Formats: sequence, C-alpha cells, structure tokens
Amino acid sequence: MQTLIIGYGNPLRGDDAAGYEAAGRLGALAVPQLTPELADEIARAEQVIFIDAADGPDAAGTLRETPVLPGPSPEPFTHRLTPESLLGLAEALYGRAPRAVLITVAGENFSLGAPLSPGVAAALDRLCLTLRAKGPIL
Repeated sequence: MQTLIIGYGNPLRGDDAAGYEAAGRLGALAVPQLTPELADEIARAEQVIFIDAADGPDAAGTLRETPVLPGPSPEPFTHRLTPESLLGLAEALYGRAPRAVLITVAGENFSLGAPLSPGVAAALDRLCLTLRAKGPIL
C-alpha cells in the first residue's frame, strides 16, 4: 500500500516546524505549506498522512489524529491550502481522493527562531517511532 506522508509548517517558527521536522526524520515530503502542485502526487497515493502543528488549548506535544475528507476546491491562483481542499483538488483534477488523516502536534512556542519545545520534540520522537513500526495507520 503506497502511503504518502506530507509534513508541513514553517521551519523557522519554533513548534510550527513540527510537521516539517517529522517528515524530514521519516524521509517523507517536507514542505513549508500545502500547494496545488501536490494534488497529482496525492491522487496517485493509496493513503495520505498529513502532519502539522496545532495552536490551541492542548498541552505541548499532544497528538491528535483526524480523518480528512475532500473539501471545496481552493480559490483560483492560491497557494495556501488545507488538507481538505487539497484532497478536493486531487479529486476534481484527477478523479481520485485517497483516504487521508491529519496528525496534529500541539505546540506552545511559535516564535521566530525558537527551537522545538521539549514536549513537541518528545512527541515527534514517539510519532516517528510509531509510523516506522506500524507502517500505514489508516
């Protein structure tokens, strides 16, 4: 089963780098943001795992897994997409949207130049071990 892992986030903004960092550790696709160009590769995968940081009430390092369904296609000429809109774009352009999940890592420090917080770094260790050991998680 072909699983595409896409980790995204700003590697220069502390915990926002969680998805980008996880993808790098896994030898997966690390991108600063989701763009329309990813739709072709997504349409060819059997399943997609998106990894991103989250800013919210959860303690730093909390992992959440949420199914992703195709959403409305993005506005023309945009280069800022969500996992839902990217799946919708893959379906609209290529007739196929694979099963997908979004794994978020709760962050605490999104400051410019900050390192990953200890909670996020530990969560990435656990997440990468799990993904390597279990393979596809959908």
